[in-house]
Amino acid sequence: MSVPSQATQLVLSERPVGPITASTFAVKSVPIPEQLASGDVLVRVNWLSLDPAMRGWLRDTRSYVPPVQIGEKMRAQGLGTVVKGSGSIHAGATVRGVFGWTDYAVLKENEVEVISAAEGTSELDYLSTLGFPGMTAYFGLFEIGNLKAGETLVVSGAAGAVGSLVCQLGKIKGARVIGLAGSEDKVTWLENELGVDKGLNYKSLTFTADFKEHVGYLDVYFDNVGGEILDLCLGRLKQGARIALCGAISAYNEEKPRGLQGYLNLISQRAKIEGFIVFDYVSRFGGAAQEMSRWISEGKIKRKFHVVEGLEKCPEYLNLLYSGGNTGKLVVKVSKEAQADSKL
Repeated sequence: MSVPSQATQLVLSERPVGPITASTFAVKSVPIPEQLASGDVLVRVNWLSLDPAMRGWLRDTRSYVPPVQIGEKMRAQGLGTVVKGSGSIHAGATVRGVFGWTDYAVLKENEVEVISAAEGTSELDYLSTLGFPGMTAYFGLFEIGNLKAGETLVVSGAAGAVGSLVCQLGKIKGARVIGLAGSEDKVTWLENELGVDKGLNYKSLTFTADFKEHVGYLDVYFDNVGGEILDLCLGRLKQGARIALCGAISAYNEEKPRGLQGYLNLISQRAKIEGFIVFDYVSRFGGAAQEMSRWISEGKIKRKFHVVEGLEKCPEYLNLLYSGGNTGKLVVKVSKEAQADSKL
């Protein structure tokens, strides 16, 4: 397996105010070492995951992970092939790790996880259903949302990586599921492919009336978008309702996000709104992944990948997450050698 002498990286060149632009990142070449230190592996990056939280990592502010620094390689999880090892992980192994926006990466063995796709799954599932998006959906819905059979679940960003899984987990649990998305095509996909009870287009002129008609009042709201839709849901809470605050896609590019207007309903309805970070559940990922794998093999979870190509276009592709330009899990094909399962 031939290895180039230089790796291509995308590093942060300025902190964006608003959407990511052509000047936000710069392309950089770095030498690939000919000899590895003991315990190191050299990985050819095949796939990179693009996720909404990445926009927050560019802000120089206190958060659950340190911000990406100016001049630093952009952080991202991916899948790759080991091309050179110095310990127990040998060339040819497929691994998952935080490689960043690069085509080759050197990491310690304990910084990568060897992936062997379970029956009925694919390697790309380890960036989606069996990766952080799947774990976010699982623990956000079942631990924070505490969803019960027969309840009404509303999911925003329902056609995205996390939202589409939350919808399906809700149906597995026996809930009535209402999915919110930004186009009629996405609504059709949610209803016909994922089996939600009702899909609603939030860009429709009649959305608020449609929401009240089809939702009535809700037990659980899984929030991926924040903003006006969160306020709408705050006004439609049942007594004891739970809001799982996962993300705020509508606000990530705003310099000053709008504040909540309807929060007093949390008091009158004895309801709860709670934020969460999936990393808090790392010790329980194994059990959740086993259950998710079983649901995949049983046909209860369907997966959709939005595949784009080209490392240097990552900044452009990342903006798709904030404009509603993706359906399903957004992944970047970095290596020409990478192959996706034709069934996905």
